[in-house]
Amino acid sequence: MDNVIDLRSDTVTRPTAEMRAAMAAAEVGDDVYGDDPTVNRLQDIAAERLGFEAALFAPSGTQANLIALMAHCQRGDEYIVGQRAHTYLNEGGGAAVLGSIQPQPVAHAADGSLDPVAVEQVIKTDGNIHHARSRLICLENTINGKVVPLANLAAMRALADRHGLALHLDGARIFNAAVKLGVDVRAISGHFDSVAFCLSKGLGAPVGSLLCGSRELLLHAKRWRKVTGGGLRQAGILAAAGIVALERHVDRLHQDHDNAARLARGLAQIDGIEVDLDAVQTNMVFAQVTRGTPEALCEHLSRHGVLARPGRPMRLVTHLDVSCDDVDRALDAFGAYAA
Repeated sequence: MDNVIDLRSDTVTRPTAEMRAAMAAAEVGDDVYGDDPTVNRLQDIAAERLGFEAALFAPSGTQANLIALMAHCQRGDEYIVGQRAHTYLNEGGGAAVLGSIQPQPVAHAADGSLDPVAVEQVIKTDGNIHHARSRLICLENTINGKVVPLANLAAMRALADRHGLALHLDGARIFNAAVKLGVDVRAISGHFDSVAFCLSKGLGAPVGSLLCGSRELLLHAKRWRKVTGGGLRQAGILAAAGIVALERHVDRLHQDHDNAARLARGLAQIDGIEVDLDAVQTNMVFAQVTRGTPEALCEHLSRHGVLARPGRPMRLVTHLDVSCDDVDRALDAFGAYAA
């Protein structure tokens, strides 16, 4: 599949040769006992990078978010979340199913942010026995490729403080957001009590996510990681790739953003495809197919060595394994469909 251009997601990246070498040479121990030196180093790097006391390695972003919510909330509590957010829409309802935590969804603004006024209207901290108690606000950045403005994050921090709520970030692609804004990642993470981020998306590692927060919070989260099956043994083999990802692949994310913009501009010139160029901020392009169907287009693309997922709109994602030349090849395939 070396000649296939995979635009389905940035989760499809394969570990680089440097990652594979680091994984092969990794010093390991039993991480359940806290004895894996490579995992410990990765956690220290992540905590320092995002400005937190500690970090905890988890097998997936879904689990990192789940154990964060379960550490912040108790059974019967409520977390406030955007109705298009991954934690609410795409994580199997884990907070409710496994944590007995009720989600209170709120509509997103066009830029992916939540309106503090709308959030404040649904906060329940008055002790009314009829209500689930609001304990946490959960944001996402980036969301659908869009970067939430820093001013909104500050407003949500002030709102959470005013009502005694915690603030968690699903920051699966937080480094994409920081690169787009041209800021240190702590300009984003500093607004939150906890942040989860993925190593296995834009950063290109094969497996893993990290939850960052206070040492006290992560003691609770570590227990929930064990309960939910996330206790790993010689996990340093995986953590070694994560260290390479953090040390080598953050500064190159702008290349993925540039390639997404190139892809969007090219698609906008093709009959039967519509793209909002202003909405392309990081590594995601959303394209509306107005001639034929997304399914027919994806079948055509696959015959030309391009993988994409049908959708309305279609989401196309650039990443470590998609070069500028690959973008041009993909555009040729799209153009052949239009012709």
